[in-house]
Amino acid sequence: MGKWRVREQQSKKLRLKKGTRLSPHLEKCCLILSANVSYANTTKDLQQLTGIYVSHSTQQRLVHRQEFVEPVAETTVTALSVDGGKARLRTDLGEASEWRDYKAVALHHQKCAAFFQENDQLLDWVNRQPR
Repeated sequence: MGKWRVREQQSKKLRLKKGTRLSPHLEKCCLILSANVSYANTTKDLQQLTGIYVSHSTQQRLVHRQEFVEPVAETTVTALSVDGGKARLRTDLGEASEWRDYKAVALHHQKCAAFFQENDQLLDWVNRQPR
């Protein structure tokens, strides 16, 4: 990010959280892009879409400080689907790729949740849903 300062009055008008220069809308854009691509690509995509540069390390910090609320089904669950796949982790140039498993659960017509190498948490979450 540039070396500009946000005055207190500007901060209030933009509804900025303390210690950040990102508006709620820009923060949401960062989170959406980070969910779909690597942090490095998020930086490029965000700059292309908005003209604003937010470093990959800021993107990562933003994601890691979020509190994600666990989804809960609103009505009785009568059917669900479980699927999984592999995610390739970034490695240093010349090193072998590392792959990790993830699982996703869809409570039909209600909620979805995904778990990265946390099969026990997946089972616990499913068992907490109303049946």
